[in-house]
Amino acid sequence: MTTYSAVRTTGIYCRPGCGAKPLAENVRTFELAAAAETAGYRACLRCRPYRVAGAVADTAPELVCRAVQLIINGLLDESTEAAVGHRLGISARHLRRMFHDHLGVTPDGFARSRRAHFARRLLDDSDLSIAEVAFAAGFGSLRQFNRAMREVFRSAPSELRDRRRRGDRLTADGGLLLRMPFTAPYDWDAVLGLLAVRAVPGVESVEAGTYRRTITLDGAPGMVEIGAGGADHLLLRAHLPYWEGVIHVVERAGRLVGVDQDTAAAAAHLAGDPLLGPLIAARPGLRVPGAWGPFEIAVNAVTGDVGRLVRRHGAPVDGLGHGLTHAFPAAEVLAEEHGTVGALARAVLANEVRLDGGEALDDLVASLRAVPGVTETAAHEVALRLGARDAFPVPGVDAAAWRPYRALAATHLFHRNKSFSSPYAMAASSES
Repeated sequence: MTTYSAVRTTGIYCRPGCGAKPLAENVRTFELAAAAETAGYRACLRCRPYRVAGAVADTAPELVCRAVQLIINGLLDESTEAAVGHRLGISARHLRRMFHDHLGVTPDGFARSRRAHFARRLLDDSDLSIAEVAFAAGFGSLRQFNRAMREVFRSAPSELRDRRRRGDRLTADGGLLLRMPFTAPYDWDAVLGLLAVRAVPGVESVEAGTYRRTITLDGAPGMVEIGAGGADHLLLRAHLPYWEGVIHVVERAGRLVGVDQDTAAAAAHLAGDPLLGPLIAARPGLRVPGAWGPFEIAVNAVTGDVGRLVRRHGAPVDGLGHGLTHAFPAAEVLAEEHGTVGALARAVLANEVRLDGGEALDDLVASLRAVPGVTETAAHEVALRLGARDAFPVPGVDAAAWRPYRALAATHLFHRNKSFSSPYAMAASSES
């Protein structure tokens, strides 16, 4: 977990490892940078805390985690805290109270901080203009952008751009190159192996240490590439038709590879288990794989020939190489299919199955199981990939002692049993 230290006498907050040596009695700690900013502190210019992952702790209540997922998915971009509360079945006041108690910031403040921190990274990493940075980070106007940056960083965007260091700017022969910070330890090779097993033919590719996939933005095709970067970050290269709203591309990519996860509490809970303890010790940086497209994940979980569906219904994308040939078909297209896939698509379109991260685990599993042909294992696989920390798509294993972190347990079990053709359809081994 990243813990930020804020100094009362200077009004500055720092990331772990900063060289500043304030007196202990002058220091407050915060689990989120957004909480430090809400309390009136500004980011240190030396250690630049906006360049670390800053994930929400996995000890936070499930309802808060679901709300965070909805915010990251963009629900607050054009809506209000009341809409987030309504989606979760609670009032806006109760939502704000829970955020204050567990995160130290309001939902609006959390969303604003994420946008401001992402914009600050763009100012460092890229040569996008100030206006392009504003809209890439999800701000609705330059005025809103300038106001938020002054509130969070006490400086105008142009002044922040002037402060970037010589080694900050990333150069690429094509596309937009950005750092994706994570909290160590993080095991890119292990995560990449998990993604490779379930890669959708024609849509996803894993080769030579790099993950690639096709994407669409408002119907226009693009591609993202993710590979190793440094000790505290991966590198994302985005080939997009435009830069507006690129924050959501980066956040979806981060969710896919798990850089937004804080697994400290889960690992500590499971470390004493005789089966899981050695696995966690061997791979402490393993993360639960997430999802780029929730509907894509659901379809992949319920069919054994997702490649055929892509070839038949996916929009062709030419010239990408690396085996990337199609965009994944939308629910509207697959709704015409027969069988489980068609029934699933129709249920998603009718909001009978909601894949936006706002559903409780039991509710999501129940709605998926109501679709003819969807098994309990498949439903839990979908839930796991959508971020449900207690999802457990491993039949035949008594996992009660691993609650509420069974998703991480399942991921370690699969990594151990990587020879299975389907990652979660495995029987209990003699060790369990």
